[in-house]
Amino acid sequence: MGPFVVIKRIPAIILILLFLSGCSSFQSRHPADPLESFNRKSDQFNQDFDRAVAKPVAQGYRYVTPSVIDLGVTNFFRNLADIPSAANNLLQLKPGRALSDLGRVCINSTLGIFGLFDVASDMGIPSYKEDMGQTLGYWGMGDTPYIVVPFLGPSTLRDLLGRVGDTLINPISYPSQSAYLALSTLQLVDIRADLLEAGNVLDEAAVDRYAFLREFYLQQRQTAIKDGPNHMDDDELFDESLFDDEAQFNENAE
Repeated sequence: MGPFVVIKRIPAIILILLFLSGCSSFQSRHPADPLESFNRKSDQFNQDFDRAVAKPVAQGYRYVTPSVIDLGVTNFFRNLADIPSAANNLLQLKPGRALSDLGRVCINSTLGIFGLFDVASDMGIPSYKEDMGQTLGYWGMGDTPYIVVPFLGPSTLRDLLGRVGDTLINPISYPSQSAYLALSTLQLVDIRADLLEAGNVLDEAAVDRYAFLREFYLQQRQTAIKDGPNHMDDDELFDESLFDDEAQFNENAE
């Protein structure tokens, strides 16, 4: 029930951001960032929240959580993420990759004890982690304005819309509202704990942290979408590399 409350508000949020984009485009020199004035304020809010709340909580979590349990929590959420990934691979006409993702879920949810252990990776089964934002880009939804969402961080309007679809598909949204909030909070804390070292390096290395994150995010998303229809041959439709990986695994096993 929890995610649906947020989802109902997403269209209004997008309309407001589009309006702001049209009103404030003159304030930015970056073509992909017409909301730069708003985004920098949102980014500053996120940094302040991170320093005051998120980072200390993540550090405490890291301190009290044994590494094996920390890894198990990370694996658990990554296993759940393979379900929307499989759906997005199907929507992108990549059945081979979809089967790989579903195979991972089946193996990790059983042999891996509800995904706490990543047995599928040890077996050489790749994880593709496709999302709805990539699917929208695959089917021709062009670049949309870059936005920094409070609490969530860098995104685009396309990826924000895609996040709604991924939330509906991910089993984390199926339980009650309280269970959803608890699982979502644990996931965010786990992600932040995994990024503690990276965050320290970024703070020390980046002259303009905001601009660095913006360029990194936009380039990373562009690269992720580049395996769309304009970058795939007909022979790649069924992703035969999946079977090559399986054959290689069998050879190594022998």
